[in-house]
Amino acid sequence: MFCSAQRLNDLGDESRLLPLWRQAEPRFLWNNYMLEVLIDNKLEPYLLPVVQGFHHFQAVIGKDIIDVSLTARRCTGRNGTRMWRRGVDPDGYVANFVEIEQIMQFNGYTASFVQVRGSIPLLWQQIVDLTYKPKFELLKLEEAPRVLERHFLDLRKKYGAVLAVDVVNEHGGEGRLCEKFGDASQHVAGNDISALGFHHVCGHVHFDRLSILYDQIQDILERNGYLLLNGKGEKMKEQVRVVRTNCIDCLDRTNVTQSMIGRNMLEYQLRRLGVFGAEETISSHPNLDENFKILWANHGDDISIQYSGTPALKGDFVRFGHRTIQGILQDGVNALLRYYFNNFDAIDLLQGHYIVSVGRDTAATSQKGCLEASFPLALGLVLIGFLFAAMSLRQVQYNFRHIFFSLMWAGISIGIAAFVRANGRVFCNRPRLHNPR
Repeated sequence: MFCSAQRLNDLGDESRLLPLWRQAEPRFLWNNYMLEVLIDNKLEPYLLPVVQGFHHFQAVIGKDIIDVSLTARRCTGRNGTRMWRRGVDPDGYVANFVEIEQIMQFNGYTASFVQVRGSIPLLWQQIVDLTYKPKFELLKLEEAPRVLERHFLDLRKKYGAVLAVDVVNEHGGEGRLCEKFGDASQHVAGNDISALGFHHVCGHVHFDRLSILYDQIQDILERNGYLLLNGKGEKMKEQVRVVRTNCIDCLDRTNVTQSMIGRNMLEYQLRRLGVFGAEETISSHPNLDENFKILWANHGDDISIQYSGTPALKGDFVRFGHRTIQGILQDGVNALLRYYFNNFDAIDLLQGHYIVSVGRDTAATSQKGCLEASFPLALGLVLIGFLFAAMSLRQVQYNFRHIFFSLMWAGISIGIAAFVRANGRVFCNRPRLHNPR
């Protein structure tokens, strides 16, 4: 589905007669740039809009069959990969903003529940250097209340009231972002916009405590949280509040949190339709439980692969309900791959924001990049220095003076390594892109 069930229902039957690409919300249309030439040439019947991803399963509960689907629609407003796109832009678009819709269909009824995720709506960045976790940098703090308000007003216009759930670590570099986000949120907090910080409870590994979070927001979600259509397509209930969840990357902790909220909401919907009894849960039905976990785990992997280059971390918790040794080891591998993939980003080319240009400004680009390209040279010098240090050390038994040469070469290598680490940003290549003419 190219837009939410509630939006499609509000637009009416006439909207279903429009070409598919016009039914899609422009902010989620990923191949819009590629379709421009085809649209200009009146080829609308042949155009297919592209959104993030879709997953689906069927499950049998007694004599009943339910269909559950999960659709992710990633916004094109501030796109890019993990380290290259952080925070919010002056127009209120945040990095890694994804609208997630969970749809359950049963006996003609349709229940839709929408959540969103997106980067912390402050002006901040993490410039890639040679460290595993580059330093967080807050920019233009005086602008924080304005851009944050613009972002939340846009959410309120599109979804109604907003409940922001923040699962950012309250310590270290993340803690500073968490504090500034909390301070700025006070300027927009009110009846329609509320914020809830939660990471001090669930931490990095205690995701089993997420039930505490749901206990705090259960009444809000059950009163305002989902769309329900009967067999005739008539609206019995509408969603008037959206939950916005964020961590730093809006991938791993966010996916675990949103899967828990989606799970509880599905249980509530099934009770409302009489499929579940008052105390019945998804865990009571092994087939439904397994399929639901796989649905959200695959969904989290798809979102993570586009933004970070690897499947989601902590995916074993979503798949199995607890951490596993294999999952922890796989997270270590994926974390190292993310460190490598931080250096690549071609999404701006796909969207037409920039173009590849051969032969234009090559002289200026080459001159600017000569220091960036020196990392292999620096690495070679470090390795050669340690090699000479080892060779000198082996000669100490014949001539004690070689210990001085060994220390000298080791010192030079350490000095070069320390210089490269301290100036990591200079030694990292960056995209050199040209704006379309």
